[in-house]
Amino acid sequence: MDENKSIIVLHEKQFDEVISIIQLHQSKASRMVNEELLQTAWYVGSYVSAKLKSEEWGSKVVSQLSEYIRARRPDLRGYSRRNIYNMVQYFEEYSTPQFSLTVEKFLSHEFVQSTTAQLQSAHLEAQDDNINEGENNEIVQLSTARMPQVLTMTTFTNHTMILSRCRNNEERLFYILYAHKERLNVKELDRSLTNQTFSTLLSDKKNLSKGLLESYPYAPVIFKDTVFLDFLGLPKKHSESKLRNRLIEHMKQFILELGKDFLFMDQEYSLPVGGSTFKADLLFFHRGLQALIAVELKKTKFHPRDLGQLEFYLEALDRDVKRTNENPSIGIILCPEADEVVVEYAMNRSMSPTMVAEYKRLLIPKELMQQQLNEFCSFFLKDKGTNIVV
Repeated sequence: MDENKSIIVLHEKQFDEVISIIQLHQSKASRMVNEELLQTAWYVGSYVSAKLKSEEWGSKVVSQLSEYIRARRPDLRGYSRRNIYNMVQYFEEYSTPQFSLTVEKFLSHEFVQSTTAQLQSAHLEAQDDNINEGENNEIVQLSTARMPQVLTMTTFTNHTMILSRCRNNEERLFYILYAHKERLNVKELDRSLTNQTFSTLLSDKKNLSKGLLESYPYAPVIFKDTVFLDFLGLPKKHSESKLRNRLIEHMKQFILELGKDFLFMDQEYSLPVGGSTFKADLLFFHRGLQALIAVELKKTKFHPRDLGQLEFYLEALDRDVKRTNENPSIGIILCPEADEVVVEYAMNRSMSPTMVAEYKRLLIPKELMQQQLNEFCSFFLKDKGTNIVV
């Protein structure tokens, strides 16, 4: 029996290796397809942009182009008038020297380089019987700016949304990287743009403890200082238990708000200590950090005593729950309001990996978001030490 069990375990391990091989090559295939689609959009955008700038074409001609493609090649989808203009914007905005300089500044030159400098496209043989089969096809060679490699990190649809809603190259670069890291689809990216992930992740944070910064230097670009829980439909006055229950019911949306590396483990997680049992509101595991994360929910404004309770839970987690291959546990106090000065004082001497985050029941009005973005962009450009690589 033991021998059979060992064989089964061995086979399962080998089967997992086969699955890993399949997933690896599927991922490579998806990346190659995405890169070709982006290259197509880049060079179509380049071609049409040149025609428009030379005034050889006008808006009417672009509409005629879309209709022509639909009539002659109905199998070619995604070339509506609007989408062709999206391709023009994609080329014109990302081909500027300013965008390349931004990428080099925060990443490196290799992210500006492209594997393809020119596109040689042959006109396909017409299906019309009037064209001789032996006729030579004209070769169209487009010499244009190279597509930066960083653009391949997300999809054309995501790029279209980023270009239409971001004001500057720094913000655009952030959302390209964030969409890649979190594997965001269009709806998820839309929410990240709406709730200003750019500013909530990259703002000058004073809500992180010394212990968190020492154990996890990249914590400022991993954890948000504000999360939006508009999807819960919470009334203005609510209990902690109602908040917890609503979060459990909408855990998928909550994980997206926190970050996809968060894995939910349990609610009211029991921590027996001595003759008493304590309960952590929510317990997560972070795949990237390889650490347990305890989230304590508060219905009232942050108070320094909340920190003592959380540090006690972290001590219990590290002693009795954490595995030897895992990193120190992290604690997050999630509250509706926090005095910035009080938080700074509380965090200054805390050597436990802790932080305070506020939750908002409603999204910030659009006008206020725009004002905050302008203020943050000014700060971001002055602070050369800011690192947006996540």
